[in-house]
Amino acid sequence: MSIGLLIITHDSIGDAFLTTAKRMFEKPPLACRTLEVNNSSNPDEVNRQALELVKQLDKGDGVLVLTDMYGSTPSNIAARLLHKGKVNVVAGINLPMLVRVLNYAELNLDELTLKAVSGGNDGIVRCIPGTV
Repeated sequence: MSIGLLIITHDSIGDAFLTTAKRMFEKPPLACRTLEVNNSSNPDEVNRQALELVKQLDKGDGVLVLTDMYGSTPSNIAARLLHKGKVNVVAGINLPMLVRVLNYAELNLDELTLKAVSGGNDGIVRCIPGTV
């Protein structure tokens, strides 16, 4: 399997996550790209860039798109990609989610999407005195 990974976020959040996650791996197991959206971004241009990145990343097995905040501009751009081939979108990226995705790169697109969600959920832990 060769799933592509596209991270669409506000500003350079996606770059920071990807840079950090890549340090944990000798070589990233997936083709990964980021796309940043900021206040001066032209939404039509960012949509075109997102479509182009999906085309570049999709080697036949699909593309997983991770985005930062559901309902935000990056999330809305990602949602438009859902009808452009084999694309799944997960909003709410965090570092545990991204590391889980990279650790399970051999899964198919739907299985990898579920791993992303479980990694994100499992990575959110309330720290209580006496338990850490």
